[in-house]
Amino acid sequence: MYQVSCVILIILCHTEALNPELCQAKPREKHCLIEWMARHRWPHTIRVFKRFREVNPELVPKRMTENQAHTIAVPVEEIEKLPELKENPFKRRICQVFSHDGSGNLTFEDFLDMMSVFSEAAPRDIKAWYAFRIYDLDDDMYIGREDLLEATRLLTKGELHPQERDDIVASVLDEADVDGDGRLSFMDFEHVVVRAPDFLSTFHIRV
Repeated sequence: MYQVSCVILIILCHTEALNPELCQAKPREKHCLIEWMARHRWPHTIRVFKRFREVNPELVPKRMTENQAHTIAVPVEEIEKLPELKENPFKRRICQVFSHDGSGNLTFEDFLDMMSVFSEAAPRDIKAWYAFRIYDLDDDMYIGREDLLEATRLLTKGELHPQERDDIVASVLDEADVDGDGRLSFMDFEHVVVRAPDFLSTFHIRV
C-alpha cells in the first residue's frame, strides 16, 4: 500500500503592502505568503524574465513595462512545455494555481511568483502552502476524497483500477486525517510534509 508521504512527494518532482501584525497572527494566510514573495523574489527577476521571454519571444517584448508585467500573459499550453513541467502530471494545475485569474495563462508577475516559490530560497511553509493548493483541485481549501482520487489517477496515468485508487485514498486519509473529518486541512497536510525529508529538494525548479 502506498504511504501518504510517497503519494504526496510524487507530485513534487499584484503585491500589496501588508500588516506585519496580521501576518504574525495568521501566518498561514495566503496574503502573508505573498508578502514573503514581495520581499524575497526580486534578486531572481532578471534571470526569471529571460526564461519567461524564451517561452514566447514574439509575445513578450525585450523591454517590458510595469503594466505589461501583469497584462501580457503567455498561454498555459506554452508554459507547460518548460522542461521542468512537461513531464509533471500536475503541470496544468500548477499553472492554474499561480495564474492570477485561474486560467493557467501566466503573466510575468505570475511566472515570477511561481519561480520564487519553487526556488531553493523559499522556506518550507511557503512550499507546503502551494503544494497543498495544487492538490486542492476543487479549490475548497481542503484536500478531499475526490481530490485524492484524481491526484492518484494523474500520478498513476490511469493504470489503476477504481478499487485500487479507493484503497490508496483510504490509506492516505487514515494516515494523515488527524481530526477524522474525511479530508485533509492544510494543517494535516503540513504535518505530513514535515515528516518528508525530501520535500524541499523535490519541490524545486532551478532559476
